[in-house]
Amino acid sequence: QLQASGGGLVQAGASLRLSCAASGRTFGFYAMAWFRQVPGKEREFVGAVQWSSGSTHYADSVEDRFTISRDNAKNTVYLQMNSLEPEDTAVYYCAAGRWFGSRSPSNFDYWGQGTQVTVSS
Repeated sequence: QLQASGGGLVQAGASLRLSCAASGRTFGFYAMAWFRQVPGKEREFVGAVQWSSGSTHYADSVEDRFTISRDNAKNTVYLQMNSLEPEDTAVYYCAAGRWFGSRSPSNFDYWGQGTQVTVSS
């Protein structure tokens, strides 16, 4: 029901845009979030958007570089990542949950399959 795409290998300083296409149910009352995970570490909150209002919030580590947006007509959420750093290398997941303010993966009910982002120095 959530399909993430857009990952790839880029050099430090480059930009990427990830997409998360939603299907199969209505997510209009949900918060859509992006998380990322590297091997051996916990899944980390990146940012979220309230689908209905467009309100967003971000992790401090990405707030000045990443932007989340949504396209209601396409049922798609985007994560625009600028000024990428090697520390941004991870598998990125999109997720849907009822609690917009939450940063915990346990509060998100639906997950995409993940897309790999690798940033070389």
